[in-house]
Amino acid sequence: QVQLVESGGGLVQAGGSLRLSCAASGGTFSRYAMGWFRLRPGKEREFVASINWSSDITYYPDSVKGRFTISRDNTKNTVYLQMNNLKPEDTAVYYCAARSSGLAATSTSLYGYWGQGTQVTVSS
Repeated sequence: QVQLVESGGGLVQAGGSLRLSCAASGGTFSRYAMGWFRLRPGKEREFVASINWSSDITYYPDSVKGRFTISRDNTKNTVYLQMNNLKPEDTAVYYCAARSSGLAATSTSLYGYWGQGTQVTVSS
C-alpha cells in the first residue's frame, strides 16, 4: 500500500512559481509511474503531468506544456512539480498519484493511489 503526501502549495501572484513535492511511503517507489492532476472549481479532475519509473518519459497537456516540469528522485521517494509562469486559471487543488505499472499515463483511472491534495491559488 502506497501513501502519498503532497506539499508546497500556497498563494502566488500571476507569473510566479511554485514547486510541489509528493513524498511516497509504503511501496517500492522506483517501480511506480507518478502523475500530477488538479481539480479546479466547477471542473472535473484533469491531468497535469506524468513521469515513468526511470524519468525518461514525461507527458503534459498543452495547457501546462513549457511552464510545468515533473521530475522525481527515486533515492528520496519523491516526485516534484515545478510550476513556472503561473496563471489564475492554474488555481486548483493539486493531487499526486501513483501507478503500480512503471509506465506514465494521462488517465485518472490508471492510477491506484492518491494523495490528499495541496491547494494552489494564483492571484491576478
